[in-house]
Amino acid sequence: MSDFDFDLFVIGGGSGGVRAARVASGELGVKVGLAEESRYGGTCVIRGCVPKKLMVFASEYADTVETAQTYGWSFGESDFDWARFQTHMRAELDRLERIYRSLLANSGVKTFDQRATVVGPHEVTLADGTTKTAKHILVATGGRPVRLEIPGAELAMVSDDLFDMATIPQRLLIVGGGYIACEFAGILNGLGAKVTQMYRGAQILRGFDDDARNVIADGMHERGIDLRLNCNVVDLQRDDKAIVATDTKGHAKAYDAVLFATGRNPNTDGLGLEPVGVTLGRSGAVVVDDFSQTAVPSIYAIGDVTNRVNLTPVAIREGMAFVETVFKGNPTPVDHALIPSAVFTQPEMGTVGLSEQDAREQEEIEVYRTTFKPMQTSFAGRPDRVMMKLIVSKASRRVLGCHIVAPHAGEIIQLAGIAVKMGATKEDFDRTVAVHPTMSEEIVTMRNPERTP
Repeated sequence: MSDFDFDLFVIGGGSGGVRAARVASGELGVKVGLAEESRYGGTCVIRGCVPKKLMVFASEYADTVETAQTYGWSFGESDFDWARFQTHMRAELDRLERIYRSLLANSGVKTFDQRATVVGPHEVTLADGTTKTAKHILVATGGRPVRLEIPGAELAMVSDDLFDMATIPQRLLIVGGGYIACEFAGILNGLGAKVTQMYRGAQILRGFDDDARNVIADGMHERGIDLRLNCNVVDLQRDDKAIVATDTKGHAKAYDAVLFATGRNPNTDGLGLEPVGVTLGRSGAVVVDDFSQTAVPSIYAIGDVTNRVNLTPVAIREGMAFVETVFKGNPTPVDHALIPSAVFTQPEMGTVGLSEQDAREQEEIEVYRTTFKPMQTSFAGRPDRVMMKLIVSKASRRVLGCHIVAPHAGEIIQLAGIAVKMGATKEDFDRTVAVHPTMSEEIVTMRNPERTP
């Protein structure tokens, strides 16, 4: 009989924690406990990827209706009903949370709907004061949005607040230049808000390929977003029903709402990790090795709380690797190389591998790039542009990076990601017959390098 209450205790009911818990319990018979202080499904399901993507879908229908008219369709007056959409969205999130709960229950995981803190290498204390012991503890508490430290910061929303807005603001200021800021700029613009976006840097989406960033920024401008670069907000003040924002250039303007999309920090505050010997890094991230193990051998951490690659599928992979390592006796490091990802801006981006800038720092490369107007919207007279780009090693001919800005780029990059992960060469792409007429055919028809060192 075990000396512990559980073989594994998971703190956090998001995608990574739930996957690790149910696989360990349901497939391997491990005795698992899990505590979640909020809602099951975590950031992705409750206040991130899923509701955001539903809002992306909703925001794109206005353009769809306009384009359809060019194709001969006629419609009556149309309007967006935020309250009706919100009701459907909440029902869908409730449905997904029930699925997460049932997955855990059917796998035999004992759940606790309350906060848990670490009080020892093998002990956690629940909010009701009870203590549970476990041979292994897995921290999967995710992250949270942060606010700028400026006067009046409390007047602004963060991304968690967007899904509960009573109405769509007519005038909205978004502060930030990362993917969350840019995605919600497109979403709220599509839903009828007049959006201003301020970013302190020279171009949005720092860290992504420069050509892709530029195409996306141009697309945002064309859709009516007032994108202000090299500019930041320094003060917020309430003025009647409006919020007056003053920027670094001394300009003051009134908005109905302000959104801070200025980064996220790991959820480790008050979790009790440092007192028991777990090392925390920048912004409170849990420091782990290649096997997600902390400085305390019995304590592991996965997902956004480690601030490695903050993507839901990565957290799930880390959870699976944890189970392989700890409960199957098969030490499995997490592979963070060549992870495909999508940014649901408008226009959308899909990316895998190295940007041109990063690749040039490593070796001699060739760059293959094409831009064009997609057939569907070109026919309607819209200015939308597509960009496809391959970064190729001159020495090995391997495709080091693939970057796509196009409608449904996320769907395209998933399949391109398989080829890049397998080590496909440019000649492998060239040998693939194009599917015509599609946007994606351009990725296998680029014959001549555009830029070399």
